[in-house]
Amino acid sequence: MSEATQKETPNKRTLTGRVVSDKMVKTVTVLVERRVKHPLYGKFVTRTKKYHAHDEAGDYHEGDLVEIEECRPISKTKAWRVTKLLEKSRAV
Repeated sequence: MSEATQKETPNKRTLTGRVVSDKMVKTVTVLVERRVKHPLYGKFVTRTKKYHAHDEAGDYHEGDLVEIEECRPISKTKAWRVTKLLEKSRAV
């Protein structure tokens, strides 16, 4: 098969964040933090954003560090899928 006829999968964006809510069915809320330099003052500022990610089996719980990848829209607010668990939450 030639390379022109093969269908290549595009590179999907991946992000790393912490699960802050697992109260929904098959969905977790992941908080992603990133550090950006302020354009005028030069100080590094932490920016946060929450993403809804698909969790089919309900394996991930609050406090877990997970990796999410972009996928097709699953619902109105959900276009990310949890790919792997990086660190399990510690029980207090």
